[in-house]
Amino acid sequence: MNRVLIGPTPLREVPHCFVPVLEQAGLVPVYGPVTPKYSEAQVAELLPGCVASLAGSEPYTPAIIEAAAKQGLKVIARAGVGYDEVNVPAATKHGVAVTIAAGSNQLAVAEHTFLLILALARKLIPQHHETKTGMWPRKANEPIRGRTLGVVGVGRIGREVVRLGRAFGMNVVASEILPDHAFLAKHETKLVSTDEVFATADYITLHTPLTPLTDHIVNARTLGLMKPTAFLVNTSRGPVVDESALLTTLTAKKIAGAALDVFEHEPAKTNPLFGLDNVVLTAHTAGVDTRSIQDMGHYAALAIVKLLAKEWPDEWVMNPEVREHFRK
Repeated sequence: MNRVLIGPTPLREVPHCFVPVLEQAGLVPVYGPVTPKYSEAQVAELLPGCVASLAGSEPYTPAIIEAAAKQGLKVIARAGVGYDEVNVPAATKHGVAVTIAAGSNQLAVAEHTFLLILALARKLIPQHHETKTGMWPRKANEPIRGRTLGVVGVGRIGREVVRLGRAFGMNVVASEILPDHAFLAKHETKLVSTDEVFATADYITLHTPLTPLTDHIVNARTLGLMKPTAFLVNTSRGPVVDESALLTTLTAKKIAGAALDVFEHEPAKTNPLFGLDNVVLTAHTAGVDTRSIQDMGHYAALAIVKLLAKEWPDEWVMNPEVREHFRK
């Protein structure tokens, strides 16, 4: 009962960041096949008998959690900050704590967000291709200084994006259901409604978790509020954006373009958006750099060790209501 399933394949390249933490607590890391993402069937086969999972983006369904909890599963620790692939109500029902690696990758995501913003503003992809073909495209590009950055969601990642936006000389507006007014005032950021963000910003960047309230928050209506010169950037979760509505909007050139690191269905091997010339795309890599991946593995391992030692890392636990049941 001291085994811990290791989900994310990239962590195998940095075992020093999490294996010693687990082993010093008497825990044994176990691995499945090398794959970008364990399937539901693989998780169902590998998880039972493990006391914890150091989880990637593999699915943790009610059936999988119930079966594993009966055999001793106590913790699902995400090596990241999103946990939409974990059925949290099922975990709570069966006394399983769900944690995130809070504080591990917000800087990586913020940097990637501005990589995408700058790529859109400077038409990086067209310039790259045209230069390689000998066209020498010396055209004036748009600055981002003085433009308005709209940030939807001002949590850990959103706050870092606000800081970078201000450093680049941008005006910043933001929407957030639980705003940190002191932070917004310090960084001269105006709190507005989400609709106003869409209507006024030149660059709209999404930093919300995936919840019933944010599922398809970007849809035909909100896209219709955007200026024809505006850009959309998504480094949060794919289903936050209705890709069908975005495709229609981009195809009709009703907005200037979009940059996506996440998609409604991943891995995105084929997608109609791939054929458009006004998009910049990356493969869900915003939160993963050589430093953040080590921090994510380390924090997730620490969460497992602390919880099994009957400590309670409040900042990391996403279902605090499981606490009393977890103690039993």
